Amino acid sequence: MIGDAVSMLNGWIEGFGLLSQGWRAGIVVFALVFGTATVAYIASHIIGTLERKFSNTQNLWDDAVLHAARKPLVAFVWLQGVYWAAEVAHHFSKAEVFKANDTVLQIGFIWIFVWTVLRAIKEGEKILVSPLKMEKPMDYTTVNAVSKLSRAVVIITAVLIAMQSLGYSISGVLAFGGVGGIAVGFAAKDLLANFFGGFIIHLDRPFKVGDWVRSPDRNIEGTVEHIGWRLTTLRTFDKRPLYVPNAAFTTIAVENPSRMTNRRISETIGIRYADVSQMATIVSDIRAMLESHEEIDSDETLIVNFLAFNSSSLDIMVYTFTRTTQWVRFHEVKQDVLLKISEIIEGHGAEVAFPTRTLHLADGLRAPDQTGERQGYSSQAGASRLPVSEQTTRAGDAE
Repeated sequence: MIGDAVSMLNGWIEGFGLLSQGWRAGIVVFALVFGTATVAYIASHIIGTLERKFSNTQNLWDDAVLHAARKPLVAFVWLQGVYWAAEVAHHFSKAEVFKANDTVLQIGFIWIFVWTVLRAIKEGEKILVSPLKMEKPMDYTTVNAVSKLSRAVVIITAVLIAMQSLGYSISGVLAFGGVGGIAVGFAAKDLLANFFGGFIIHLDRPFKVGDWVRSPDRNIEGTVEHIGWRLTTLRTFDKRPLYVPNAAFTTIAVENPSRMTNRRISETIGIRYADVSQMATIVSDIRAMLESHEEIDSDETLIVNFLAFNSSSLDIMVYTFTRTTQWVRFHEVKQDVLLKISEIIEGHGAEVAFPTRTLHLADGLRAPDQTGERQGYSSQAGASRLPVSEQTTRAGDAE
């Protein structure tokens, strides 16, 4: 059709004896390229106008389709216009390079179609995970995994179709892939291990983007920023990026503190031996305080008991869980709990114990005072309780 139109136009110009063949070819090619640019500009503005109009509707998918098709449609107009211009140039010049016009057009169509589908997948992914556009947005990790898999399928299919268009046999390519896949598998086993590790992460979902994860087996801890097919990117708490091969997650234990339901307060608080008579009352008051505390989850395990006779204290075990899982808020609640426990202990006239030692002096021993005189230190059998700071001096005097 293009050849017939060009021949008719060329014959009409020759009949009037206008211009040389080179000028005629240049004018026609310029007219085609200029017309292509005009049509592409108009098409772009029409789609832009439709996008703005449909943005006010309740349907989100029409916006996504229009946005995905806008640039590929403009590229399609340019592809068709340049093809016609190349056909005109081929009609006049008969150059060998223009014999590939049909093949380039076919590959261009495939590329534009793939580009459109990939953009549509990307727009769909944005909609499904957006809390502003969806009442119940889907999990980002799951949507991202399905999106990556869909893009891979589209690209592989397009490559096979393009190879068929170029004259290659797909059956031969698949057979070669089956034999060569074994060699490639041995050469790239680490790459494949990371690929399947990423697939397992997307399938089992032990964590997702935004989760805080750590491993007791490796020095791995941070917030998940991206889950790729080869690497998972974490941001450590000192703000450094940490890149972990996906294969590592198939062989190590991974904790996900982001999914905890509560945070635990586990403390051992000691009081003096002199306050043993107040122990039962103190324990009871601490338990009552925790049971009535608005930030303590009373549905979880709550233990407040006299635990043990320690070397210099009577130990009380406090074991409970907070309602919040936020790190900063948890420490605020823990501080409040510990201060209230301290107030309860002081309210009963008791004190929190600190490490002390008792030094026993034999009867009749005297210690020199500051004037050099010796003074009776203990006239009856018994023991004197001395601070640790005085222990060395008095022990030396005893010798």
